[in-house]
Amino acid sequence: MQFFGIRGAVTAAAMMFVTLCGTAPSAARAEVGAATPIVGAAIPTAAAAVPATSGSAWITQGTVIAPGATQAVAAAAPVAMAMATGALHVDSLMQLVGDMPIGTELAPDLKCLAQAVYFEARGEPIEGQLAVAEVVINRTKSGIYPANYCDVITQPAQFSFVRHGRIPAADESSSAWQRAQAIAEIAQQNLWQSKAADALYFHATYVRPSWARQKVELAQIETHIFYR
Repeated sequence: MQFFGIRGAVTAAAMMFVTLCGTAPSAARAEVGAATPIVGAAIPTAAAAVPATSGSAWITQGTVIAPGATQAVAAAAPVAMAMATGALHVDSLMQLVGDMPIGTELAPDLKCLAQAVYFEARGEPIEGQLAVAEVVINRTKSGIYPANYCDVITQPAQFSFVRHGRIPAADESSSAWQRAQAIAEIAQQNLWQSKAADALYFHATYVRPSWARQKVELAQIETHIFYR
């Protein structure tokens, strides 16, 4: 009887600890040990929750994040996190463009990327606009072009809309500019894979530059042909 009395007292003490602290030490250690690793995502100090759903988690051409691991990383890139967890199901690039948050001030380099999309391809289908953005991004990673968007775009004799090393001002009240901002964000975050994902070069279909014969054609999207 004395044994059961001691055991009961220990159980009561444990229950009191759980009541005061929220969880027993062993349970807390188990949760930490079982946490799903997050690949390639920065963990901010505070984040808004994005509801997770079942199923595989992926971002096309991007960082893979396991379902349920959203609490600590949701604020880093809300649309990317929502796609990764299945909270946002995107069936088309057009839908993704519409889901991108717009209205915040772009960082200078990202603004240059959006301007390239706007001036070079705003009359093209959005797939072609994305491919133009990917060419700029790919060049910054190539080691043979400048390492930032603005310098890639203003490099002499590369983009016809550039005048004397300067990018003209876009009509920032237009829907074309809003779309260009969304495309730039999508390209930078690798949220969608285009037909010309590896392209480093492109030209309009109405010209035939000599350098094109030395490149590998990847895709033609409306009036642009893309190469690597």
